[in-house]
Amino acid sequence: MNTSDFSNKIIPEAIKNEAQTALSYYPQLRKTPIRFQFKKDIKKSTMQAQPVFKSLLKPRKRREYVIFISKKVKIEDESFKITNIPSDVLIGWIGHELGHVMDYRDRSSLGLIWFGIKYLYFPKFIREAERAADTFAVAHGMGEYILKTKDFILNHAHISEPYKARIKRLYLSPEEIMRLINEG
Repeated sequence: MNTSDFSNKIIPEAIKNEAQTALSYYPQLRKTPIRFQFKKDIKKSTMQAQPVFKSLLKPRKRREYVIFISKKVKIEDESFKITNIPSDVLIGWIGHELGHVMDYRDRSSLGLIWFGIKYLYFPKFIREAERAADTFAVAHGMGEYILKTKDFILNHAHISEPYKARIKRLYLSPEEIMRLINEG
């Protein structure tokens, strides 16, 4: 993507390089308005992609999205500033969220509302949605970044075992990611 491809993207300066790198793997999102926004606290998560609610009234091609990014990654008692996370890890994290946007693009507005309800109230559906986002990211060539993000989470000494267990339960494993990379 060239710089004009980012004219409909709002990206905080602190993560501009990482967001633009991740976006470069998704040429289909070139015309899609996406706002990256820091948020003080996101429950049980580091980032969260979702359609802008009022844009659900627009045709799919004119829908807008926001990716909320927690200012601090608080995992149990440890706290990391998002800007202190290694660049490749951050690119992978953003790439995963862009995988969600890819998933949302082909859903109707009613389908997206139903998706949100299932995500909130059916824990089994969370796993399906998170694995789909990982799969989109790997299919778009971001496999190595996704692996680095998983490695950061799963092998970081200061990240709690319950959080690691949640990641293992809901997301693709490094082995599954490697299998997708090799099949691609």
